[in-house]
Amino acid sequence: MVKSKLISISELTKKLNIRNKKNNKPSSYTLRFWEKEFKQIKPIKLNGNRRYYDEKNVNIIKLIQYLLKEQGLTIAGVKKIISKNVNSLDDYKTSSIKAEYFRNNVKIKTKNILDRIKKIKNG
Repeated sequence: MVKSKLISISELTKKLNIRNKKNNKPSSYTLRFWEKEFKQIKPIKLNGNRRYYDEKNVNIIKLIQYLLKEQGLTIAGVKKIISKNVNSLDDYKTSSIKAEYFRNNVKIKTKNILDRIKKIKNG
């Protein structure tokens, strides 16, 4: 069984570039707020209640961030989208936004893999 790597809340805010608009510092408050709003986010709490996120939670948070920040949806709109079954992506207009997010995510990962292959061939 392969264990997924856990990432701390501060590492995740840096990785996703979640920043406080006033001082431009990483904002873990945003993630804690999203935790309260979205029941799908379930961090593992270790070492005195410190939050750690597995890959599944990171992907949910990325989706939430994309829908809120890139697509301009409200929290209520995002809740509706992420509560829908993944198999019905094209059944609803709002769910197609979710499909678009995953397509973009696959494109980015594919590009990264192709770039690595080119480096290996040229290196």
